[in-house]
Amino acid sequence: MGMERHAVALDGPAERTPELRAAPAPRPGGARARTNPRTQFSLLIVRGDGARVLRLNFPRPLVTGTFVALAVCMAVLGVLVGDWVQLRELTREAKTFSRQITDQRATIDSFNRRVAELRKEMVGWRELHARIWEPFGPELTPGRRDRGIGGGAREADRSPASLHPKDEIERLAESVVEQGDNLRALDRLMTRAGKALAALPSRWPVRGAVNSEFGNRLSPWTQVTEFHGGLDINANQGTPVRAPAAGTVTFAGAQPEFGILVIIEHENDVRSMYGHLSKTSVKQGDWVQRGGVIGFSGNTGRSSGPHLHYEILVKGQPVNPRAYLWD
Repeated sequence: MGMERHAVALDGPAERTPELRAAPAPRPGGARARTNPRTQFSLLIVRGDGARVLRLNFPRPLVTGTFVALAVCMAVLGVLVGDWVQLRELTREAKTFSRQITDQRATIDSFNRRVAELRKEMVGWRELHARIWEPFGPELTPGRRDRGIGGGAREADRSPASLHPKDEIERLAESVVEQGDNLRALDRLMTRAGKALAALPSRWPVRGAVNSEFGNRLSPWTQVTEFHGGLDINANQGTPVRAPAAGTVTFAGAQPEFGILVIIEHENDVRSMYGHLSKTSVKQGDWVQRGGVIGFSGNTGRSSGPHLHYEILVKGQPVNPRAYLWD
């Protein structure tokens, strides 16, 4: 009996040694094997009272990939939204630009028509200047250079309205320059003409009805036809007589035919005479200005009543004063 117990005692440890080294087999219905928390994410869904309702575990790579995908989607969505906003703004600007372009095109068309009308008006001015300069002869007319040119006209030249706006403006500028030169030349001519007109006896010496015109008439004394070399202008006794132009007094005194007489020498060999005065206010050698008082009307000399005998002589020959009177 003693030997058997020893054997059992010896055999017992020998048989249990392998069991201590081997992993115990899982039992059915036992606790789940624990996983590494670093390799997964858990999603807990709890109720309002704090009790756990549901726990969802997701692998870490899946969660990371999901977040990356969401980030990429959000970035792409942001870019698309930005592009859409920019495209919408560009569309709005395009509509505004389209309206502006339409308005500008209408303005340009109106401008082209107006430029063509102005050029036609310039052509009319050229013809008007030609008529103004014609009485002065070709020597004074500006731009009378040789215009011998030839060649056929292009279609654009025959229809000015179809020219390009730049060409229209250039042609209009040329016309403006040409008409500007003509106007400046005309201004110089008018300045010279104004000085010449100012030197002519163009003003009425007195204001009144003409009792006797220039030319042949019946003599009030002999009833015989005689030549009357001036105008007899009705004027009351003592009416101021004014010089019709500037000049030098060459005679101031009495004369049998015209009574008290004043003669003024003007430019260009033109003289004016004032007869039948009651008295004079100038003397020989005086310089009188246009409109200056040279005497007063009267009834001296061979006269039938108060009036002014007004006479103009060009190179010593009497001419009709009405050809000079315009003021």
